[in-house]
Amino acid sequence: MWFSEIFCSAGWLSIAFAKSALWLDIGRLSIGFGVGMICYVVPVYIAEITPKNHRGSFVSANQLMTTSGFALVYFIGTFISWRALAMISAVPSVVQIIGLFFIPESPRWLAKCGREKEFEAALKRLRGEDADISEEAADIIDYIETLEQQTEASFLELFHRRYSNALIVGVGLMLLQQLGGNGPMAYYATNIFEAAGVSSTIGLQISAIIQIPVAIGGLLLMDRSGRRPLLLVSASGMCFSCFIIGISFCFKESPHLKALTPVLALTGSLVAATAFTIGLGGIPWIIMSEIFPINVKAQAGSLVTLVNWSTSWITTYTFNFMMEWSSAGTFFFFSGVGGLTVLFVAKLVPETKGRTLEEIQASLAPFL
Repeated sequence: MWFSEIFCSAGWLSIAFAKSALWLDIGRLSIGFGVGMICYVVPVYIAEITPKNHRGSFVSANQLMTTSGFALVYFIGTFISWRALAMISAVPSVVQIIGLFFIPESPRWLAKCGREKEFEAALKRLRGEDADISEEAADIIDYIETLEQQTEASFLELFHRRYSNALIVGVGLMLLQQLGGNGPMAYYATNIFEAAGVSSTIGLQISAIIQIPVAIGGLLLMDRSGRRPLLLVSASGMCFSCFIIGISFCFKESPHLKALTPVLALTGSLVAATAFTIGLGGIPWIIMSEIFPINVKAQAGSLVTLVNWSTSWITTYTFNFMMEWSSAGTFFFFSGVGGLTVLFVAKLVPETKGRTLEEIQASLAPFL
């Protein structure tokens, strides 16, 4: 986390003080490295330090902060210059660089490294000085010892049959999350609104405002309703909203229905932003932090992060070409991915609410 924030801080400062396009590219590349690391490491860290009954809410709080940051930047960005926005964006990274010196290391990582005294001290600090950690500590130690006896941590080990279920769930969720189109819809929101005849400023401001209360609602529901129901609602919402946007572009070609295009496009975009925020935006990262055993967590994290951001790049790069081909067809494709996501979640994604990490991983690795 510390290294990732170094990259992010350097990236934002490079953009803020850029004298040429090269420095803008260097800044964006640096931020990309930082975000690529931290988007997986933070959910993993939170999942490893929190009790099972509150794990979902704690990891969802990370998504709430991320959503709030996006919303705030979208809103402020309509009023100030991009250089000022880059300077503001560097502040949280610098604050976190300092703050990371005051938080404990993950107890599970300490146990895996054989640092038992530090493991117990970190767990005691996280649970409270008066808490009885003996049972939880014993479960963690026993599970890690089992893993170390039967496996060796290597990248190829990740593709062993015992990890196949977790790998299918992890890679599948990351692919479907990005193929659903939220990335290009966010990056090209201005273009989409203008193409549909909607004021881009109003559209961005409304989208920014609604996402924060939606993220709060998702946080409150996470450990009550569970991951699967929220994922199913989210994917269904993305399917419906993208279909509505596709219909709006179809109406644009009809003289009698053209007037409905801005209303339907704005409504579909707001529903999509809401649906993505409540589930698909953060829950796949929560599940990633829960399903992979600690001995392959680094390798699995690298793989799913690579899949996620590679797919994001592909969908973002091809979005303009798809829109030139067919605006309606582009969103009907995203709608179809949303429908496929519903089926994938219903058939393959396990519910992880109220279960320890060791229970979840053992259920997905029956051959361990």
